[in-house]
Amino acid sequence: MSSKINLMDLTREELGEYFLNLGEKEYRATQIIKWMHQRGASDISKMTDLSKELRENLSKKCEIRAPEVIYERDSKDGTRKWVVSVGEGDLIEMVLIPEGKRATLCVSSQVGCAIDCSFCATGKQGFSRNLTLAEIIGQLWIAENSFGNSREKGERNITNVVMMGMGEPLHNFDPVVKAMELMLDDKAYGLSKRRVTLSTSGLVPQIDKLSKLSDVSLTISLHAPNDKLRNELVPVNKKYPIKDLLKSVKNYVDQCSDSRVTTFEYILIDRVNDSLELAGELADLLQDFPCKINLIPFNSFSESTYKRPSGNRVKRFQEFLKSKGYVVTIRSTRGDDIMAACGQLVGKVNDRTRRKERKKKKELIKTK
Repeated sequence: MSSKINLMDLTREELGEYFLNLGEKEYRATQIIKWMHQRGASDISKMTDLSKELRENLSKKCEIRAPEVIYERDSKDGTRKWVVSVGEGDLIEMVLIPEGKRATLCVSSQVGCAIDCSFCATGKQGFSRNLTLAEIIGQLWIAENSFGNSREKGERNITNVVMMGMGEPLHNFDPVVKAMELMLDDKAYGLSKRRVTLSTSGLVPQIDKLSKLSDVSLTISLHAPNDKLRNELVPVNKKYPIKDLLKSVKNYVDQCSDSRVTTFEYILIDRVNDSLELAGELADLLQDFPCKINLIPFNSFSESTYKRPSGNRVKRFQEFLKSKGYVVTIRSTRGDDIMAACGQLVGKVNDRTRRKERKKKKELIKTK
């Protein structure tokens, strides 16, 4: 493990403080941020607008290190998936989805996930740890650099970022907020707050906390219109039921500086949550809420017994909601041939928290 400071693990403000402590001017932080995130640089010695003395001093103490890409594959539909090593046998996955002039990067925030939604492959892997700022923003850095020489010219290729990869972003609050800060920073990636989206399963206190710090786009993984069914699909609902969740989301939207429409994601699972009766419940639930509903046909994986509904059932569910006045989209399945579709990201969790807890309990029982 390197003892050097990874400059990718610092925001512009934190870099400014670091340079002040070195006896340097604070504006050096902006220079470094531009080199790292706009030009994709990883070699401090080539940062020509810094003095030779400063470059040599920084090279001794610091480094620019993104996670290591160990696997990269393109789908037949143009989707690209990377498997990235974050050390100690842990692997995460990130996905780039091109569509016309738009290029959306799906970013992971944790190694595994502790939420354990019943329809998601990531949750079945267990949970190891949160990602650092460098490991989160490093995914965007990797994707941007995959476009080649355009980064050296300061061109931006990723148009949208969604925090929808492995993990629950709000369980890793501070590094995720700092990463989004860099995504929005004009001296770094310069993305619009409407083009950076955080998707959450519904951690009410963290949504309330986020509303005081950021106004990026918010997407809610709802998947059921009542607490009984959502408790089965999204276990965190037992702690933060739908009524509390919607109240928190409304507060978040009200805090935004512009008018905002919330997106609710609803994974359709055959004969589980795709009936017209449940569509009616969903329509009633959200009737006073400015929103868009994004339907996602379930994507299968080996550890699940759930099935994908037929196209007719999906269309019927959509048409019912549209008849009630909702804007309803059906997310097209992208990258399923390389296991890069929604709910299919698994990576590799080398040490699962739940597994460790079970082991401790067994050992405790033996000692009694």
